[in-house]
Amino acid sequence: MKTLTGKDLAAAIRAQTQAEAAAGAPPRLAVVVATADEASLWYVRSIAKAAAGVGIACDVVDLGPDAAPDQIAETLARLSAAPDVHGVMLQTPLPPGASAQQLAAAIDPRKDVDGANPLSLGRLAAGLPAFPPATAAAVMALLDHYEVPLEGRRAVVVGRSTVVGKPLAHLLLDRHATVTVAHSRTRDLASVTARAEVLVAAAGRAGLIGRDHVAPGAVVIDVGTNPTDDGGLTGDVDAAAVADVAAALTPVPGGVGPVTTALLLRHTARAANLP
Repeated sequence: MKTLTGKDLAAAIRAQTQAEAAAGAPPRLAVVVATADEASLWYVRSIAKAAAGVGIACDVVDLGPDAAPDQIAETLARLSAAPDVHGVMLQTPLPPGASAQQLAAAIDPRKDVDGANPLSLGRLAAGLPAFPPATAAAVMALLDHYEVPLEGRRAVVVGRSTVVGKPLAHLLLDRHATVTVAHSRTRDLASVTARAEVLVAAAGRAGLIGRDHVAPGAVVIDVGTNPTDDGGLTGDVDAAAVADVAAALTPVPGGVGPVTTALLLRHTARAANLP
């Protein structure tokens, strides 16, 4: 089984982003945070570090875990209106009672570098220009990097979130794949996924995909990032169980994740140079 790591691809994207950032207006990304979740805060710190490495300023706006939805919405709207801010991102999780979808509507679609605004998702579904969610875009970038053919192939996406599953289905359809969207409540999930030539696991359930879920020779992309008891991460795919049946699999960590962060920054650099 071939391991589809994201390290080299992420490095290439970062190099391209650094060149684009140096050539145009100095890009600035604002990340709005309203949580005390340590894993989430670690991710935000990693974004800020990666941004500095490619010449992008990153402002972390920490509103605290008790921030009211109105305060979060006002902050997103203010940053969207700021001429020196080119990308705006809302980090999850959010305080109780706050809806990520409703709040993301306050982000200007031209600065919505993680494709969270429902308008961005609607434009994506309609085949119009928009920034796709970075994780969904990272799956496509990995498939392209490893020259996985998509036209006419059977693709199954397990997961229906607006962050990965739904936008990824549209991106795959745009590439002429035949797409099925399944999820954790799909009856006899294995009978659906075992028909896939390209299988993407993005349900957020550790070990959901086992040997019986994978067709011989399938390319499997594992988007899952589930915390383990020892402080590590594991994916939605039981990697050991599918090793002798899948043709290729992305590792967790080190597969989709690095590419996601790299693409988020590339979106920011490109947003800075929109006409």
